[in-house]
Amino acid sequence: MKATATMKSSAKEGHGGDSPAQLIDARIEELGDWRGEMLARIRTLIKQADPDVVEEWKWRGVPVWSHAGIICTGETYKNAVKMTFAKGASLDDPSRLFNASLDGNTRRAIDFHEGDKIDEEALKALIRAAAALNTSSAAKRPKSAVARSGA
Repeated sequence: MKATATMKSSAKEGHGGDSPAQLIDARIEELGDWRGEMLARIRTLIKQADPDVVEEWKWRGVPVWSHAGIICTGETYKNAVKMTFAKGASLDDPSRLFNASLDGNTRRAIDFHEGDKIDEEALKALIRAAAALNTSSAAKRPKSAVARSGA
């Protein structure tokens, strides 16, 4: 019997039939250190904040979480786990979580380093705000000409 997941998973850019969720699981396991633990914790918080989130695997190995558009990515580096919010510059950040990519017009990121403590409630609020922004942006997008013409 196949186990069912409580979150949605998109098959975008999966390799060898593995789902994005399986690929993210494998990345966490392959890291095998604090970065894997941090990525796993971030992933859990994303799913708690937005139960309708869709996991994707893009750009040859980057975990991506979407809801009506990309919410954020979870990149891993030697000394950091970077959570990049696609529309972070448009989000209020009262807890001042963003600490990287601060000079761009669109994205904002949070770099987590070994031993960092996550402000879980503030992070979940940021994730919910990003999903809400995507949802409101999607609702405002004009329908395509084909859809308007009824073709």
